[in-house]
Amino acid sequence: MDIFMHILWNNVLPLSVIIGLGMLLHRIFSLDIKTLSKLNFYLFSPAIMFELLYGTAISAKLFGQVLLFFVLFMLLQYALLEAVVRARRYEGGMRAAMRNSVLFYNSANYGIPINQLAFSGNPYTLSVQIIIMMMQSLIPNTYGIYSVNAHKADWRKIRRVIASMPVIYVIPLALLMRGLHVPLPEFAAISVGYLSDAFIGMALFTLGVQLGDMKGFLTRKLALDVGIATALRLIAGPLLAWGVVLMLGLDSLMAAALIVSSAVPTSLSSVLLAVEFDNEKDFASQSVLVSTALSIVTVTVVIYLLRG
Repeated sequence: MDIFMHILWNNVLPLSVIIGLGMLLHRIFSLDIKTLSKLNFYLFSPAIMFELLYGTAISAKLFGQVLLFFVLFMLLQYALLEAVVRARRYEGGMRAAMRNSVLFYNSANYGIPINQLAFSGNPYTLSVQIIIMMMQSLIPNTYGIYSVNAHKADWRKIRRVIASMPVIYVIPLALLMRGLHVPLPEFAAISVGYLSDAFIGMALFTLGVQLGDMKGFLTRKLALDVGIATALRLIAGPLLAWGVVLMLGLDSLMAAALIVSSAVPTSLSSVLLAVEFDNEKDFASQSVLVSTALSIVTVTVVIYLLRG
């Protein structure tokens, strides 16, 4: 019960307040969601990624082990997801939206606090979570962009869009500067810090604006699709992660950190992609909202079982 209340009070409720403010202000002022989306993609997201990677010491061995887990985990998730997509006969933009809602999970503003809660601020498990967050930032800005545009644009146009995403340049830059011990000027560090601090609030606010833009309640079909995406994310996710860590024979602490990292709800990036490229925005928004609400129970169960 303590874990449940901690997640509710320190993770879900703060998120809900900012989402609610986005919904309210959009209803009052009709905010431009495209502008908010671009601020997230081109400014705030690259800043938080640079700050975390530049400021965290990560060994090559740890990086390799987590990366191997992540590749295997994503392949298994994709295989399961593809079976569901084919069984449900999703087409066009809905195929991409379903994939994004399951494959992209909230490893930043939800995953990092949960990691700190579950492992009492352990720097080793935090490093594991930061590597997962790095990959979960890179993939939406590459594969995610391709998936939401593949049914309506040619490869050359999609490639130009992907090449314009700052995150794909920020990640190697931060790692290179860290590895070569290149100092960041104080004024630049302060600026990056300000932008990084704005990421979580702006992403949640954007989700609220999108929810506020919805014209009605969930239809029966949309509710079923959201339910499927949520089950794949919150239940199948940690089960697949458990299988992968057993297969790799990872040490117990890393294994626990990776399982917890896989149990978090759908990422805000799925909504940002849906908004930016006009692809199943209502489904993406509801998937984030429902999975975040239900994660109070599922994440608590995962942490409890790992502690046992």
